[in-house]
Amino acid sequence: MHAWPASEVPALPGKGRDLRIHDTATGGRITLDPGPVARIYVCGITPYDATHMGHAATYNAFDLVQRVWLDTKRQVHYVQNVTDVDDPLLERAVRDGQDWTELAERETALFREDMTALRMLPPKHYIGAVEAIPGIVPLVERLRDAGAAYELDGDVYFSVETDPHFGGVSHLDAEAMRLLSAERGGDPERPGKKNPLDPMLWMAAREGEPSWDGASLGPGRPGWHIECVAIALDHLGMGFDVQGGGSDLAFPHHEMGASHAQVLTGEYPFAQAYVHAGMVALDGEKMSKSRGNLVFVSKLRRDGVDPAAIRLALLSHHYRSDWEWTDQVLADAVERLARWRSAVSRPDGLPADALVEEVREALADDLDAPAALAAVDRWAERQNAEGGTDEGAPGLVSRTVDALLGVAL
Repeated sequence: MHAWPASEVPALPGKGRDLRIHDTATGGRITLDPGPVARIYVCGITPYDATHMGHAATYNAFDLVQRVWLDTKRQVHYVQNVTDVDDPLLERAVRDGQDWTELAERETALFREDMTALRMLPPKHYIGAVEAIPGIVPLVERLRDAGAAYELDGDVYFSVETDPHFGGVSHLDAEAMRLLSAERGGDPERPGKKNPLDPMLWMAAREGEPSWDGASLGPGRPGWHIECVAIALDHLGMGFDVQGGGSDLAFPHHEMGASHAQVLTGEYPFAQAYVHAGMVALDGEKMSKSRGNLVFVSKLRRDGVDPAAIRLALLSHHYRSDWEWTDQVLADAVERLARWRSAVSRPDGLPADALVEEVREALADDLDAPAALAAVDRWAERQNAEGGTDEGAPGLVSRTVDALLGVAL
């Protein structure tokens, strides 16, 4: 599966700072110290109802991570999946009377278009669940043969009790885990499971549903968590720098994935940091496919909204915060974009070297994009009011905003 084209990232003078970021697993801020190649895995979409503002906010956060790393003169090895076969996708296809593969392909294509318009840097590897199945099956067989998985009516489940570190990502108690498991795709009430929290690794073929050759597992399709584990281990290996996604993925998805990988390899941890973006609401409710209260990037673009303004609307909220999308949020972003473009349109301006460092410091401090925006606001306000004589300043500000914030002025 191919990703989307990359926009050019301007090189800035000097060098950026190492990223200090909130790690869900430790509950505090840590300083990431990748090698020459920083490694990040971000969980991708299940391709229906793409791309809503919750998606965009999440991928914007991890785009900032990439940009901070690139500014430190590192390379970035970014991997993202597409869950192009799963119960919600199949249910939507049945509801709408569509072929599930056509639905997945159409929504994935739309997601690519939106990511391109928003200037999100693409992953080096963009992998669909279906194409990953040949690599998933041997992992499930290994877990089963090692006694870390068991069969139940043809389905194969992972035994969470085989990982001594289980619970170390989300730090939830058993009852909270059980409730979230039921809410987020698990089946804790199924009779016969060793532990209600045990997640499915391989679902035996069901009538009327797609299935694939599972070798000794029999025909079926993979569970959700093992999909990401197989892709991450194949392309990044254990101990990569950041596992990312929305805050609703901390449990069960990232918790289970970590346990799968740690039992498979005997190594710990699966990722050095677990980083989670907040949720976006609309009309007081979390924006979600099940509620249908979605604001789509593609709809805004069709209505003539500049993608740069959409991106500024996302950047105006700290990535870890839960916030609400409103018409005013977008209007403020449109106004800010106009002010910035006016400021950099002059042939000369106020010195901007200090601004570059302010933006760098803000983003290195747990991706504090609102602080970065405030720094540019201050420069733009003075520039529009007073102007200056530095001929290189407007261009430097434009390159800084593009390179570090992904906004083209």
